[in-house]
Amino acid sequence: MDLLKHLHEDTLTDVFGTREMRSPAPTEFIPKGKTAPEVAYQMVKDETYPQTQPRLNLATFVTTYMDDYATRLMNEAINVNYIDETEYPRVAVMCGRCINIIANLWNTPEKAEWKTGAVGIGSSEACMLGGVAAWLRWRAKRKAAGKPCDKPNLVMSAAYQIVWEKFCQLWQIELRTVPLDEKHPTLNIEAALGLCDENTICIVPIAGVTWTGLNDDVEALDKALDAYNRKTGYDIPIHVDAASGGFILPFLNPGKKWDFRLRWVQSISTSGHKFGLVYPGLGWVVWKDKKFLPEEMSFSVNYLGASITQVGLNFSRPAAQILGQYYNFIRLGFEGYREIQQNSMDIAAYCHRAIGEMTCFRVFAKEVVNPLFIWSLDPAYEKRAKWTLFDLQARLQQSGWMVPAYTMPAAIEQTIVMRIVVRQGMSRDMADMLLQDICNAVGEFETLKYPTQSRLKYEKNEKQKGKVYTH
Repeated sequence: MDLLKHLHEDTLTDVFGTREMRSPAPTEFIPKGKTAPEVAYQMVKDETYPQTQPRLNLATFVTTYMDDYATRLMNEAINVNYIDETEYPRVAVMCGRCINIIANLWNTPEKAEWKTGAVGIGSSEACMLGGVAAWLRWRAKRKAAGKPCDKPNLVMSAAYQIVWEKFCQLWQIELRTVPLDEKHPTLNIEAALGLCDENTICIVPIAGVTWTGLNDDVEALDKALDAYNRKTGYDIPIHVDAASGGFILPFLNPGKKWDFRLRWVQSISTSGHKFGLVYPGLGWVVWKDKKFLPEEMSFSVNYLGASITQVGLNFSRPAAQILGQYYNFIRLGFEGYREIQQNSMDIAAYCHRAIGEMTCFRVFAKEVVNPLFIWSLDPAYEKRAKWTLFDLQARLQQSGWMVPAYTMPAAIEQTIVMRIVVRQGMSRDMADMLLQDICNAVGEFETLKYPTQSRLKYEKNEKQKGKVYTH
């Protein structure tokens, strides 16, 4: 690829008239020469062309729309490294302001001017920081009491996000999970406490379960845990994984107690790039008070002429997302966030109602408590169907939609469900188009003479369990 050729011979050649457009893209070795920027741009852009457009990706929780000023502000800061606090001190100040705002949204009791928290690349890093803090506090208490600290465990529902499995593997902590079932679609508190012992570093309820869209009852857990700790003499705390709910509950259900108003909630993590409405990646973790953040988690580094104290797993990290979060807080305010989240909830409820009214489907929950929900095939319909929800996922993808089908977690893993996540950028008209595409797909499936390959595979698995199907 020769830039001089483009400069001298192909100056007036259209991008799609260049030889690069009729040659395969590099897959193993870096090209020997240069390529004109407009050609390189088009080659990379074309690689993404067949993909689902981000706003039609109803599988992701991640923000896919921000207004023009937010996008401009973040693009202008794309070359700023947050960790360079000496060079970019105002970014650190804005980060501290964001932590203050989030902590107060979660009703922090901390009186310090700067609340105790940290920024993360996403909610995964924020979860890990909350988990590490709980583990270090537990370990310090065990050592001070002269007790062994080699068998820590963590308790949460089986509907956990994969970061908790990673955390437990990396820090050698036993992950004790409570299965979901039809009677307990959220965390079974009694069962959770039954898994606790003196080695439990914390219990992790979820506000906005990714599998189902439901919320664990944090207030009920706190009350039961308070009685449990008094009875046993333990002081097991709560870390709330509020990756989604952390930016939903404060605006749509501010009276609900799930946050620092509860005695045993000592830390909360959330995702700024989900319902915080910022492009990826951004996460936040806040502690109830500075005393709950172990000192050994704060690293002081002599970097570029300054002593920087940092809490985080990553060192370098983008500043643009922090500016985007602070911009949203200023631009939208409480009322703006409430309106956007309410719109998402209303559209999710509209889709939930419409899908629930289709005879072939059964929604998992009676109401929508976060802007997402799941559904399965109706059991009676499923017995005679020639298709599965995996077929519906593939059919919708042909129209540009990404609506995931998947099996549920342990104990109910035989159930196949689909999920819709409604985010800023999803309109009522888009919802109507999606629902029509679902109806059209179901209509086509109901004319099938023979089962799909997905259905045959499903029946094979079910027959091994003793079930019989006829068509």
